[in-house]
Amino acid sequence: MYNYTLLEKFLFMPRRFKLSDLTKAVEGKTVLITGASSGIGKELALLFGKARVHLILVARRQEELQRIGAEIEKGNASVSVIPADLRNEKEMDGLLAFLHELPDGLDIVINNAGLSINRPVSKSLDRYHDFTRTMAINYFAPVRLLLTAIPLLAKKKGHIVNVSTINALLHPVPYWAAYQASKGAFDTWLRSAAPELKAQGISTSTIYLPLVKTPMIAPTAAYLGKPAMSPVHVAEIIGRAICHNRKGYKPWWLGSVELASLLFRKPLDMLVSRLVKKKEAGTVGN
Repeated sequence: MYNYTLLEKFLFMPRRFKLSDLTKAVEGKTVLITGASSGIGKELALLFGKARVHLILVARRQEELQRIGAEIEKGNASVSVIPADLRNEKEMDGLLAFLHELPDGLDIVINNAGLSINRPVSKSLDRYHDFTRTMAINYFAPVRLLLTAIPLLAKKKGHIVNVSTINALLHPVPYWAAYQASKGAFDTWLRSAAPELKAQGISTSTIYLPLVKTPMIAPTAAYLGKPAMSPVHVAEIIGRAICHNRKGYKPWWLGSVELASLLFRKPLDMLVSRLVKKKEAGTVGN
């Protein structure tokens, strides 16, 4: 189903997913999904669309959203398509106004929209916008969205799901400064806010993911042929987290990697430093 290689099956350990559990858990609820036009967001929309739910699909690409929405509405779900770039204040204002007008409130927010940039700092000296745009979509947009959504979610004892990255828990690596800083910022924000949200009856889940087979990874040549999760599998993991009110998901091997990155921080720093020097020397030589 996921077209996994033997190595991917070992790394990502697929489990049987019970659609009936999800349809029962979300029946009659209103679910907001950002970044819903492709990748994980699209698969989430298609999966949740098998239940009797109201889906609010948000992304920049209106045509693609409408196509997905039309396909979903052939079943039991109803769909509201909100074409919006969440970095744009006016478009965000429109989304927030729409949420406040919902007759049945808001039950679940899945923060999936994101931007990834792989670029050395040395090639970013005149590209300050790389950092502002990653912070805009990966940090400021979900914070602003939730500041409006929290009162709505509190009324329904709702659920927030954040689609994050394993890099937020690991030792930072070169060439990903803009991306890792922005993802780490929102990860910290949500973990800090989680006890306060819990006191209001709002559940939170963070899904820490390794590489996923989405259009976002296509520009990075180094990812070609690397083990990566299926977005269909990820959608099911998120569905399971909501069904069973789980705090989140991590690959089974991540705990060992976290421990190693802590215990061997100094040698790792030295190794990474040597690799970067070697790469930079090769770049200059060419």
